[in-house]
Amino acid sequence: MADSSWLTRFPEMSRTDLLAIRKTLDEGFRSFSRAYGDAIESFFDPLLAFLVWFEKLLLNTPWWIVLLCITALAYFASRSWKLCLGVVVSFLLIGYFGMWEDTMRTMSIIIVSTILALLIGLPVGILMSRSDRTQMIVTPLLDIMQTLPGFVYLIPVVMLLGIGKVPGVIAVVIYAIPPIIRLTNLGIRLVDAEVMEAATAYGASPMQRLLGVQIPLAMPTIMAGINQTIMMALSMVVIASMIGVKGLGQPVLKAITNQYFTLGMLNGLAIVVLAIVFDRISQAYAKRTQAHLGGIKNG
Repeated sequence: MADSSWLTRFPEMSRTDLLAIRKTLDEGFRSFSRAYGDAIESFFDPLLAFLVWFEKLLLNTPWWIVLLCITALAYFASRSWKLCLGVVVSFLLIGYFGMWEDTMRTMSIIIVSTILALLIGLPVGILMSRSDRTQMIVTPLLDIMQTLPGFVYLIPVVMLLGIGKVPGVIAVVIYAIPPIIRLTNLGIRLVDAEVMEAATAYGASPMQRLLGVQIPLAMPTIMAGINQTIMMALSMVVIASMIGVKGLGQPVLKAITNQYFTLGMLNGLAIVVLAIVFDRISQAYAKRTQAHLGGIKNG
């Protein structure tokens, strides 16, 4: 009969080895953060400067000008006076209940995070659509990013960069970027092969086919990815407030810890209003784009 004494020793050995591995990894990450933390912070100084400038721009601009710009954006995207009226009423209520400044801070974080997600996610999605190997490598990373709890992103970011706006934006971008990458890849891959063959037959270069054919035809799917990215960024607002990101998330966090029902409910509803406004604007623009492309095809 085989010696089974190792079975009784295995749990203890496993715990010892696990503690040693965890200690080694923790010490390694601390050493890395001490050695390169200042350099990494300096690298993100331009992002911090832009964040501060954009937040001050929204806060210092008269409220009626900000409201006019948002309403004009809603009309440009939807051509719907009902949506514009809803935007005006919603933001007037936000101002009436004294949440305007926090809403502007949250908007600055969400807009900057979305811009960063697009600047990174669109090229990655395009690369995935043009290379099966890239798709095979990136897809598991996206799966991990979408399944890890939002709190987990805060740990390495805070250890490297401390608390503040930049760590919050980075955490939001990591959490919110997978949809735009996935749907950009999917939209381009779903473009009809016959259309691509026709473009090639007319002598279009690969870049011309990408910019003139694939991306326009994939735009409704890409817009759906942008929509989902914005929604996921907004869902990180409260979590990001735990590391010092000012905005609507901090009153919600304060309400949770101190049981302030009204404070939490009003600021939570303001986050919902932002989510609905961004969702309706992006969806309306996607529908208009799809209708425009449908008209071109039918013509």
